[in-house]
Amino acid sequence: MKTLVIGTGGREHALALALSRDPAVSEVHAAPGNPGIGAFATLHPVDPMDGAAVAALAVEVGAELVVVGPEAPLVAGVADAVTAAGIACFGPSSAAAQLEGSKAFSKEVMAAAGVPTAGSRVCTTPDEVAAALDAFGAPYVVKDDALAAGKGVVVTTDRAEALAHAAGCGRVVVEEFLDGPEVSLFAVCDGHAAYPLQPAQDFKRIFDGGRGPNTGGMGSYSPLPWAPDDLAATVMAQVVDPTLAEMERRGAPFVGCLYVGLALTDDGPKVIEFNCRFGDPDIQPVLAVLESPLGELLLAAARGRLPEIAPPRFRDGASVTVVLASAGYPESSSKGDVITGVGRANGVADVDVIHAGTAVTGSGGEQALVTAGGRVLAVRALGYDVADARARAYAAADLISFDGMQRRSDIAAEPLGVTEGASLRD
Repeated sequence: MKTLVIGTGGREHALALALSRDPAVSEVHAAPGNPGIGAFATLHPVDPMDGAAVAALAVEVGAELVVVGPEAPLVAGVADAVTAAGIACFGPSSAAAQLEGSKAFSKEVMAAAGVPTAGSRVCTTPDEVAAALDAFGAPYVVKDDALAAGKGVVVTTDRAEALAHAAGCGRVVVEEFLDGPEVSLFAVCDGHAAYPLQPAQDFKRIFDGGRGPNTGGMGSYSPLPWAPDDLAATVMAQVVDPTLAEMERRGAPFVGCLYVGLALTDDGPKVIEFNCRFGDPDIQPVLAVLESPLGELLLAAARGRLPEIAPPRFRDGASVTVVLASAGYPESSSKGDVITGVGRANGVADVDVIHAGTAVTGSGGEQALVTAGGRVLAVRALGYDVADARARAYAAADLISFDGMQRRSDIAAEPLGVTEGASLRD
C-alpha cells in the first residue's frame, strides 16, 4: 500500500513513521513533510491547504491512502478533494471538521447528542461575555469560536483578562470550568463505527508545575495507570457513538480521528472539546505502543469498513514524549539555531526523535539541522512502565542541544492536576 501524509509537524512525523513500520505499507510520501520525515519517506513541495494540488499529488504517486494531519486543511476541504478523486482519505469532510472549526457548532452537536460537557454560552458582544462570566464564575474559560492555531483559549481567574481575550476574538464560547485531570482519547471513526485508541495525557503549560503560558503541548505519555479501567468504553458509549450518530443524522458523517478532550470530574468524564484530528504531541506515545498495523486501521476507517478488522492492539509497557522548544516559545520562536545531538539521541535503544519545527540549511557537507518553529523536536521513548520510559526519554533529550532550548523536567512525573488540564487546550 502506498500512503501520503499531509502536514509538516510532529504529528505527521509520528504518523508517517508508524506507517513506514507497517509491513503492508510499501511507500510513504509526505507533503510537504519535514527533514525528519524525509529520512524514510519521499517529500513533495505541495501546499497542504490546496485540495486540488493534494489530490493531484495523490493520483501522481499512486497513493491508496491519504492521511491529512492538521486541522486547517481539513476545515478547508482537502479531504473532500481527495475523496472526489477516488482515493481513500483518512480525515473528515469540511462539513464534519466543523466539530473543531467552530466551538459553537461543536457545543450544538454535543447538546443534540446528549454528550456530557461543560455548560456554555455563545457570545458576540461585550455585555453577553460579561454576563456569561458572571454566570459561570471563576476560573473563567473563554474560547475563540474559530480555529486559532493553539492561541484561542484563555483559562484565568482574572476577569479583566477574560474580557480582553474575548474582545480580541469576536464570537466566543464562554464555558464553566471543569474541575478534574485531563485525558486525551482518540477515536478512529469510519462515519458509523469507531475504535478507541489508548488514552494519553498532554502537558500544555510551558514551565514545570503547570506554570506560564499555554502551548501546543510540551510532552505527553501513555498509558495512564491512574485512569479508570473502563474509561475508553465509557467515553465511547457516552460521547463518541452518540456524536457519530448525530453527525450522520446531519448528513455529515465523521470519517477520521475524533479527538475527545476530557476532564475526569467527580460526576464522571465530561467533554471539554472535540478536535477533528490526532493531537500533537499526545498521539506520539499512543502510536509508539500501538502493536497492530496503523495502515490497515486508517484504511478501513477511510473506506467505511472499520468493523471488518479487529480493534487496535497495544503492547505492554509505556511511552513518554518530551518536547524541546525554541527560545521565545510560545509567544514567538527562534529560527535558524543549529541543532546538535539528534543522531546520537536517535541511536539510543527504544527512542525516536520526532521532528516538529526543523529545517536543513546549507548544501553538501556544510548542511546543518536548524530550528524552524516553536516546538522543534519531541523525544519519544518506550519503557516497561511510565517511569522507565520517562527516564529513557530524558536521557536521550540530554544529548540534544540548541541555543535557547526550552523543555519541561516534569513530563509524566505525576498525573496532571486541574491547573493545566484539557481546559487549556485550543
